Amino acid sequence: MDQIREYLKRPLIIGALAFVAGLLIGWMVIGWLIAPIQWTNASPAELHPGYQDIWLRMAIQAYGKTGDAQTAQLDYQYLGDAGPTTLARMVANPPANLDPSLITQFSQAVSANLPVVPTAKPGTTPTATGGTTGKSNLTTLLVVMCGVTLVVVAAIVAYFVLQGRRRGAGVTTPPPIITSEEPISTVEWTNLPAASAEQAPMAQFMASYKAGDDLFDDSFSIDSPSGEFLGECGVGISETIGVGVPKKVTAFEVWLFDKNDIQTVTKVLMSAHAFNDPTIRQKLEAKGEPFQAASGGQTILETATLKLVARVVDMAYGQGALPEDSFFDSLVLELAIWQKQ
Repeated sequence: MDQIREYLKRPLIIGALAFVAGLLIGWMVIGWLIAPIQWTNASPAELHPGYQDIWLRMAIQAYGKTGDAQTAQLDYQYLGDAGPTTLARMVANPPANLDPSLITQFSQAVSANLPVVPTAKPGTTPTATGGTTGKSNLTTLLVVMCGVTLVVVAAIVAYFVLQGRRRGAGVTTPPPIITSEEPISTVEWTNLPAASAEQAPMAQFMASYKAGDDLFDDSFSIDSPSGEFLGECGVGISETIGVGVPKKVTAFEVWLFDKNDIQTVTKVLMSAHAFNDPTIRQKLEAKGEPFQAASGGQTILETATLKLVARVVDMAYGQGALPEDSFFDSLVLELAIWQKQ
């Protein structure tokens, strides 16, 4: 304790401690809890290159289904300056689940002389939640941080002023106790058995479906810790049952794409009714290996360099005139990714 007091008598140490305290309070308490800045409605031009690849892939797939060149041009121009680079990257290294000839047709379509649109979708503007602009929030944050830092410095100064007055009034601090140097005993580490649990995943995603989301198709970019694009994974609607809207989803496709593999691995997550119905099951087996959805159940998808564990976190079946347990009312699926060594 006495040694700590001696250190605190130095102005540089006091200043450093005050700076660190103010930084931690401003960054962690204010920046993360009180007034965090969260940007929303960003355009594709402002996304990570991996997500720009996903956007362009979806645009190409949409063009392949509709043949609408004008819509393809609009989707391409939303990428802004990143459009040519993203398209060139797609042409040089086409995804396994995308026909290279379709990429070529898309490239020709977007080079046509069509109207130019802004790089953000109409009606969306990047804004920061919790304030009118990110700049005003930052100014407020800096002011609060300065105020907190001043309070901490004032408290430290007041503490040492009081300590000095006590010493001046005759209160002396006892000299430090000098202890004899004794050998410090060491603790030997024992060889513990290897952990049975697998190492933490490289990436984790959560896909959530709710009845009425007829366009449900979640996809995620898989990047290495260094930012290298490794592949993609996702979940989408595979099969419906009955008629009318909203769709009654009876099966989902879980897929994994590895840029170092020649094919996309797919498995079909099926309702209890679909899994036990020979006709539906035989139809869906052509899309991928079927497995029955059950809360807490999981399945594994593997490619050349990636491993995906899909786990059903929560699920519920819908009620109606259709057979029992035949379509989903909700589904929450966790996708955990590991990179093979």
